[in-house]
Parts: sequence; C-alpha cells; structure tokens
Amino acid sequence: MTSEPILSVRNLKTEFEVESGVVQVLDGVSFDVPKGKTLGIVGESGCGKSVTASSIMGLLPRPYGRVNGGEILYDGQDLAKIPKEEFYKVRGNRISMIFQEPMTALNPVQPVGKQIAEVFKLHKPNIAKEDYRTLSIEMLAKVGIPEPERRYDEFPHQLSGGMRQRVMIAIALACEPDVLIADEPTTALDVTIQAQILELMQKLQDENGMSIIFITHDLGVVAEMCDEVVVMYAGRVAEQASVFDIFEKPQHPYTQGLLASIPRLDGTPKTVLPTIAGQVPSLMDMPPGCRYASRCPNVTEQCKATPELQFYGKEHQVACWLVESNPVQVAAVGEAQ
Repeated sequence: MTSEPILSVRNLKTEFEVESGVVQVLDGVSFDVPKGKTLGIVGESGCGKSVTASSIMGLLPRPYGRVNGGEILYDGQDLAKIPKEEFYKVRGNRISMIFQEPMTALNPVQPVGKQIAEVFKLHKPNIAKEDYRTLSIEMLAKVGIPEPERRYDEFPHQLSGGMRQRVMIAIALACEPDVLIADEPTTALDVTIQAQILELMQKLQDENGMSIIFITHDLGVVAEMCDEVVVMYAGRVAEQASVFDIFEKPQHPYTQGLLASIPRLDGTPKTVLPTIAGQVPSLMDMPPGCRYASRCPNVTEQCKATPELQFYGKEHQVACWLVESNPVQVAAVGEAQ
C-alpha cells in the first residue's frame, strides 16, 4: 500500500452456527484500507464480501455469527475485542456503512429526515435538539436530493430507488466518518442512476478525505472507483494489488477468469464469453489446500497444500503456488483460459 492504512484487517476469521454444525465463512482474510483511498473487494456471490463488512461493523447476526479469530485494527483499537459500549461510539460515527438495498435498510414508518436526525442524536449529543432538522436538511441537499425541506418529511416508499440510496449515503456521512463501507450500493439501480451515485460518492470522498471499502461484483465499477483491489474466493483472499495491476497483469487464475468473462467492445461479435468451469465448493465441505483447485486450469500436485499470500512485486500479493514458483503468463483479457 502506498498510503498509511486507516483500517487494517489481520487474519480475520468468522464462523456461523447452522443446523448441521459450524461453518467457517472467513478463513484468514487480511488487507489494509489506505487513508483517503478506495479499496474494492470483489468476487462472486458467496465468497465472503458482505460477511467481511458485517464483521468489521459488528453486525453479524447474534448468536449464530461471530468473529473467532484475527484482528480489526482502527485507531489503535481492535474492534473485534473492544466492549460493546466502545464499539457503539465507532459504528455509525467513525466507520459507517451503506447497505445494498435501501428499501430494507430504511425504516418504512419513519420519515427519512428523522432517520438522518437519529444519527446526530446518537453520536452528536452536544448538538441542540432544535438543530437536528436543519442539519438533516443540509445532508439531504449535500447528497443532491431536490427540495430537501419537503423530502425531510417524506417516507421511503415515496422516494425513487436512487433517492433512497442518496438518503442512505446521507445517513452514513452525517458524522463525517473516516471509513465508509459501501456494500454493493448500486446493484438495484439502473445504469444512469448508478453513474450518478458513483459520481456522488467520489465527490464526497474528495471533500471529506474519507476512505471507502467498496464491495461489488461489477469489475467495471471497480475500474472506475477503486485504487486498490482485494479479490476474494471461498472466504479467502486470492489476490491483492493496485487496480492497475489487477487489470493489466492479474496473476491468480481466478482473477484472470473473472477478467476474461467481461464482454469487450473489440471482441468477436456473437461469440460465447469465456466462463469459469465448475462451482464454488460448499462451505460445509471445503477441500483442503487451494480452494480454487477444482476449477483451476493450472492445477498441480502442489495445490493440495494451502497457498499463503506472497508478494509478487512490491505491492502485489497472490495466493497461488504457480505464481510463487513461476509467475503466471497472463493471456490477453477476453481470450479463453
């Protein structure tokens, strides 16, 4: 990382209790979030992206989900171990989160303005009660909602999807946090509104100097938004590097497969896109060694042992035996693997 990290995740392990036993969902996830930069976390559904965010925010469903190992370091504190009372001072204040679907995240029976005001009430006790409305209207205006005075008294169902997402951003940024976690915030929006939301987040980041953890499966969004990228697979980090290295010289076979599946303007029309064969292994029956081995075109006998993240270059880390012994020859993105 080129910048000093504001948040560091070290060997994070998270487990869930289910009817058939205990499932280890995250198994040794590590990364740093640079100050004032955007870190993207990518991977297919079920790889552990949202569980990573919930672990950082202390929002795992209790008592079934829990962090059972590792550290989440912020401002000299390990958030995985501090008392709940101390965590309440951090969550929503210094570290905030935008959720994937605002209609389920917002309270349907409370006006949106009051839901923003609640943030000031909880985290800014020195603010006079009569100022809550003024500050909330200012936040609605800041995120680009027209007629904010009128919108303050409206309910979530009266707003469009894009406006609801802007309300969620207003709630998350009300206390000017150091770190904003955005968990697929544009998934349910059309491309025009998606572009507006991404532009808004970049503008607010430039104004506030906050760091962003952007969780998505859309590599196009990653290319536009992120400075650093973490590629996750089956609860582990497969590759981590700058956004330029990820797109120009991906080293892990999984990263190469993801990039190869992107449609290209210069590709041959009406041809089948390359896909990654096979399926993600079940969390209840995770194979030993490299978890990508059953789908990897470059698998070797050595892959029966678990590869650790190793540096490939100054700031490029890859968890692959092939890279450790002989850097992968990367085909042009879009060619079949």
